[in-house]
Amino acid sequence: MVTCKDTRAAIIALHKNGFTGKDIVATKIAPKSTIYRFIKNFKERGSILVKKASGRPRKSSKRQDRLLKRIQLWDRSATSAELAQEWQQAGVSASARTVRRRLLEDGLVSRRAAKKPLLSKKNIRDRLIFCRKYSEWTAEDWGKVIFSDEAPFRLFGASGKRLVRRRKEVIMKEWVSISQDLAQKLIESMPSRIAEVLKKKGQHCKY
Repeated sequence: MVTCKDTRAAIIALHKNGFTGKDIVATKIAPKSTIYRFIKNFKERGSILVKKASGRPRKSSKRQDRLLKRIQLWDRSATSAELAQEWQQAGVSASARTVRRRLLEDGLVSRRAAKKPLLSKKNIRDRLIFCRKYSEWTAEDWGKVIFSDEAPFRLFGASGKRLVRRRKEVIMKEWVSISQDLAQKLIESMPSRIAEVLKKKGQHCKY
């Protein structure tokens, strides 16, 4: 079987023996464009070996890739296009396809989100009342609030309800593991969260 390498070698051999490009085309050994390309490359490099392409340069550094991962983990519902826009603000001009490829390299696979719990009319009303009440608050105002989780964890005493035993130090470890930076970002996001709930009229939103 004649390979591309064999054809290239034959064309260059004819060229070395004084055959013109037109003469070699007449032999129909290969398409005209291929023949002239091989001859041109040989004249420029002095060899019939084809230089391997280095490939397209990577658009992002490892540091920028880590930043993309943090952005995605911060907002897991963000689309590839939205992540590409946020990444661009960090100086990386990349398509949504590139974003998906980088996240896949980190093992972050896009999956359909689980259905959110149904909001009752009372839930929606209470959400709207709360957000309207604090719609004028700034991040500085929210910084003065002590936040707690919606689910109560009793370290001491009993609530009268059936409890599941957990080691106390596990709960404390989880609280301590929350970094100051994460807490600050959550505080700064509160005005946006309030505005989003109002925009959605108390329904589910991205937060």
